Amino acid sequence: MKKLINSPDTVLEESLDGFVAAHAGIVALGAERKFVRRLHPKPGKVALVSGGGSGHEPLHAGFVGHGMLDAACPGQVFTSPTPDQMLAAIEAVDGGAGILFIVKNYEGDVMNFEMAAEMADRDILTVVTDDDVAVEASTWSTGRRGVAGTLVVEKVVGAAAEEGRSLVELQALGTDVNVATRSMGVALSSCTVPAAGTPTFDLGADEMEMGVGIHGEPGRRRVKLAGAGAIAAEMVGAIHEDLGRAGDALLLVNGFGGTPAMELYLMYNSARAELEARGFTVRRSLVGNYVTALEMAGASLTVTLLDDDMTRLWDAPVETAALRWGR
Repeated sequence: MKKLINSPDTVLEESLDGFVAAHAGIVALGAERKFVRRLHPKPGKVALVSGGGSGHEPLHAGFVGHGMLDAACPGQVFTSPTPDQMLAAIEAVDGGAGILFIVKNYEGDVMNFEMAAEMADRDILTVVTDDDVAVEASTWSTGRRGVAGTLVVEKVVGAAAEEGRSLVELQALGTDVNVATRSMGVALSSCTVPAAGTPTFDLGADEMEMGVGIHGEPGRRRVKLAGAGAIAAEMVGAIHEDLGRAGDALLLVNGFGGTPAMELYLMYNSARAELEARGFTVRRSLVGNYVTALEMAGASLTVTLLDDDMTRLWDAPVETAALRWGR
């Protein structure tokens, strides 16, 4: 294992210290490193709180700031944060209008955020993201996995929160965005969790995992490596079939951490052409490493069907470590 670390035991703590120091004008670190919070909170608005296992950076801490999250709770690598982290974050960012949890659909995340909501004497609602079409809902005890579509939910709902929408309105909006969003990923290599020291799974030099999860979970099948056009066609086909219709869309091509930008833009080109051939009109785009799996090589495609309100909220100003525009 070759990684730029000092010790597997201190990876998260040292990374959080560096992240907050690098973005000191946007975020601050909570006590005992339990959460990252927005440096300049906006009183009177609903506070958005998310989180999950580390190793997916910039998700979620990289999306804390104006126009997105108010706080993010980082667990250990690929491990859910604990309820006490959420409780500390709530205490720090509650602006008096309620708290909205945005939670990826993994058993540990859902359970721990639910426990925190039950323990807190606050007005809390939850949106659960489950955009991954790679596996059937019955495969996982909590249903489909929440993956890169979580970014879209956080951005759109975060913009609406800045406008002053109510907690109930934001939950409904988040649910609508999630329903309009589908994702699918492909892995060309495994990743290595620092504490484990060995790859999470093995892939042959000429193999790829179609439908992989963001922790290296298996997808639809393991197949021989194909060209980008064929990969994009299969992924877009699965997304389109699951959505059930075409329309105006946001296309997010997300890297898993080990694929260069040149290849991600090539995938965008292939995916966009495939979408347009199926009757979609790509109105908004985002390409880059946003919901990663440590150093895994590969990418995911996310498609969100847009209405006028979602488009306007996507375009609204945002200032976070990972997304910044319009200010």
